[in-house]
Amino acid sequence: MGKIILEDIEFHSFHGYYPEEQKIGGRFLVNLEMDTAFEDAFHSDQLEDTFNYETAYKIVKEEMEKPSKLIEHVAGRILDSIFKASKLIWAAKIKISK
Repeated sequence: MGKIILEDIEFHSFHGYYPEEQKIGGRFLVNLEMDTAFEDAFHSDQLEDTFNYETAYKIVKEEMEKPSKLIEHVAGRILDSIFKASKLIWAAKIKISK
């Protein structure tokens, strides 16, 4: 059992309730912490025995590129996609700073 943590991933995205925020966009920082099992990878040293954090980054990037009114909505989409991507992730925590 362990954690995979992506910290301070920076995006210029178009999230916000007000039209100006959706038009101009803004700077967002995303932190994602995932609880996972990677004991097999301890021994095998093989990527297929763990959750590839590159997959997590791609999910975050794709969801941050989709404009939304609420960052809570973006956070929910990211978490849903992470859980769908791998059965090795059993808990996750996300922080999106604006």
